[in-house]
Amino acid sequence: MTDTPKEGKLARFLDFTQLVDMASEAVGGKVLFATDDFFAPAENLIKSDSPSFREHEYTEFGRWMDGWETRRKRIPGHDWCVIRLGIQGVIRGFDVDISYFAGNHAPRMSIQAANLEEEKLPEVPPRGVRTGTAASPEELEAIAVLKSNDWSHLVTMTELKTGSPACSHNYFLVNSQQKWTHVRLNIFPDGGVARLRVYGTGQRDWTAIDSQEPVDLVTIAFGGVCVGFSNAHRGHPNNVIGVGRAKSMADGWETARRLDRPPVLENDENGILLMPGCEWAVFRLAHPGVITQIEVDTKYFKGNYPDSCRVDGCVLTSQEEEDMIKQKWNFPTQKWKLLLPVTKLSPNQSHIFSSLTLELQDVITHARLSIMPDGGVSRLRLRGFPSSICLLRPSEKPALRFSVKGGFRTNL
Repeated sequence: MTDTPKEGKLARFLDFTQLVDMASEAVGGKVLFATDDFFAPAENLIKSDSPSFREHEYTEFGRWMDGWETRRKRIPGHDWCVIRLGIQGVIRGFDVDISYFAGNHAPRMSIQAANLEEEKLPEVPPRGVRTGTAASPEELEAIAVLKSNDWSHLVTMTELKTGSPACSHNYFLVNSQQKWTHVRLNIFPDGGVARLRVYGTGQRDWTAIDSQEPVDLVTIAFGGVCVGFSNAHRGHPNNVIGVGRAKSMADGWETARRLDRPPVLENDENGILLMPGCEWAVFRLAHPGVITQIEVDTKYFKGNYPDSCRVDGCVLTSQEEEDMIKQKWNFPTQKWKLLLPVTKLSPNQSHIFSSLTLELQDVITHARLSIMPDGGVSRLRLRGFPSSICLLRPSEKPALRFSVKGGFRTNL
């Protein structure tokens, strides 16, 4: 069994990669600056898809590469870039991916971070088309205001390791509870990196919200997270609490077909399929609260949507959550409070329901989405009002671990 890695050191266990990529262009991440983009621009670092390779394709500057690649440095210094996170919050780990860059990858790198106030940020010149260029004196002057060289080091200078040509991930654990808004990737002295993944959970100032408007209490952008699930054949359940609408079926959660389905299917008097089991996912809310509205979106799931769903809630302390993770969520049925009874779903459609807790006024800390018998969901929204009593203080939250049963696989 591998020892738990120390902060900022190369990590071999991958729990944090089940969280959201806070730097991805898909959630609003943006490259503000790069010292050099000669062969390939830094914007490639934050693409949401995996890197690819085109063996015989060249640009006027050299081989086409799906990543950030700087020219071979012939002046003092090293290359670096600054990225504004699309989701601001707690960083749990990094993946510095150098796939397809064998022979041209950056030999070493470090990562720094800062928590900056948006209104105090300088005006940075728009980057435009960058291939074949280096930072201008005006860009260097503008970015110098951030004093990024003095930012906190989350990963100190570390040698990057190559794996197979198509799969060269370097994982780094971060053990910090601080909120971060920007990261700086340093490469020493130059070279290429395919992708930078910044995994973590969002963080919101709950004292600044409008008390009259319901908010999504489970979204990963504010700190919600999946803490257990029965099956994840394609896509992790964290996808369903992601930012914005799903981009495709790959941006949702889909389970394998249950093998205990009856040979011939039948409905009950309400049109619900009669099934012996279900699939489920449990989420810790970003903040304890009362749920007043539930949205279950089956967008893109046309021939593989669930027949029906159900949503329950409960109250758990940090220790109880940790115990449930160890027990794979073998949780007493009577502890769950019904938020949405078994309800028929339709394909490729957003379904909005009123929660039963509108009348019960029950505060919950965790929610369980059950889908019958199996299938895919693109988004889950649990809108409501945060409670003034926080049962899970940030300092008491257990280390993120995930209960996994069924078909979820990670390919290295």
